[in-house]
Amino acid sequence: MFKWEVVHGGKTPPPGEAVGPLQRLSWPRTAGLGAQHVVAMFGATFVFPIIMGLDPNLAILFSGICTILFLLIVKNRVPSYLGTSAAFVSGVVVIRDQGGDSADVTGAILVSGLLLAAVGVAVHFVGARWLKVILPPAVTGAVVMLIGFNLAPVVANVYWPQDQWIALATASFMVLAAVLFPGFWSRIAVFLALIFGYAVSWLADRVVGPVTSVTGDGSGELVTRDRVDWSSVGAADWLGLPGGTLPDGVDVVHGPSFSLTFALLVLPGVIALIAENTGHVRAVAEMTGDDLDPYMGRAIGADGLATALASSFGGSPTTTYAENIGVMSATRVYSTAAYYVAAAVAIVLGLSPKFGAVVNAIPGGVLGGITVVLYGMIGLIGAKIWVENNVDFGNPVNLIGLSAGLIAGIGGVTLQVTDDFELGGIALGTILVLVYFHLVKGRKEELGSGEVTKVL
Repeated sequence: MFKWEVVHGGKTPPPGEAVGPLQRLSWPRTAGLGAQHVVAMFGATFVFPIIMGLDPNLAILFSGICTILFLLIVKNRVPSYLGTSAAFVSGVVVIRDQGGDSADVTGAILVSGLLLAAVGVAVHFVGARWLKVILPPAVTGAVVMLIGFNLAPVVANVYWPQDQWIALATASFMVLAAVLFPGFWSRIAVFLALIFGYAVSWLADRVVGPVTSVTGDGSGELVTRDRVDWSSVGAADWLGLPGGTLPDGVDVVHGPSFSLTFALLVLPGVIALIAENTGHVRAVAEMTGDDLDPYMGRAIGADGLATALASSFGGSPTTTYAENIGVMSATRVYSTAAYYVAAAVAIVLGLSPKFGAVVNAIPGGVLGGITVVLYGMIGLIGAKIWVENNVDFGNPVNLIGLSAGLIAGIGGVTLQVTDDFELGGIALGTILVLVYFHLVKGRKEELGSGEVTKVL
């Protein structure tokens, strides 16, 4: 597994040529590619832990550890980096709204990780065909969409009001960077937007002075403060194990706490991760020309185990990253050796408390600008799944079968089951999507748009 064939004399491959997963360039060039992968995954990997109230340093550390675990399980055949997953953000927000702390969050995510690992084992031994029956593109698209759009109130009520003009400037820069910047630069738009927002916030502190706005804890309290506060950066050590406490008082490194209610709130994220991993493995297979179907179950299961491992210590959930697949597409270098380098760099960064202090000092307005774009992108990925799989909304099986679940999930509809147990938001929306879709799926599959007109 650890003997990569050196190709192209160790130099950059000529036009039209590629470097396979079990091949590599010279180690200096491989190290440079590994650094590119770190930059590509960087922005989203530490933004999402902050949004979930977890520690970004620990997330970076475990992203490296979990990437190595993933590569070992897939026998270096599927080049991928495991960064922080956004699929659980909505569920985590609801858990905290219902009084849960960080231990409750990581406990719920750990359960989801184990379920995803079990799905991976089933796919490995049985095949992926049954997944398409239970979770066809119409359903997975709907679940991913409601996960993304359910987060809109978080942007509107928590991040954006902290500094609306910085948020607007950061969002505008990110949109332009992601679409107009060339090649690799467009793939690291989140990272560039963080740097841009940080710089603009620092400049605004010196030109117009402190900002008076609501705090980021959702209390609505108005405070006057500098946008950039590095008071904790100077006191932080350069090297050290993750430690300290999170904003809710729970230790950064902590054991999970388990609750059935909270676990149900994040289980829809498993559906998103199945769709995400499946799509990413197929994208890598298309680029490399390898048949990766035999490794599909391994990839899904590895992501589940990685999520469970990270959550066991207070870390964030993981997923394969499209950003890094984009880097491979641009460079045509699919060497898993580069991913081991990237993982090692991430582990070193995760062991630097000073780096963590810089990350934790990201201004709220900057997060507002980034999340308003990211959350919308998550939701629209659901629509992308529909388009790519030619889901026909002239067929009422799709149009009506999914509609109630979408509104319930995005609108936060609740269902009081018992005095102590309630279903709502994404959990209820996902259940309705699954139940209603399969309830009517037995009807004639190809119904014309005229049938929809009759219903409406």
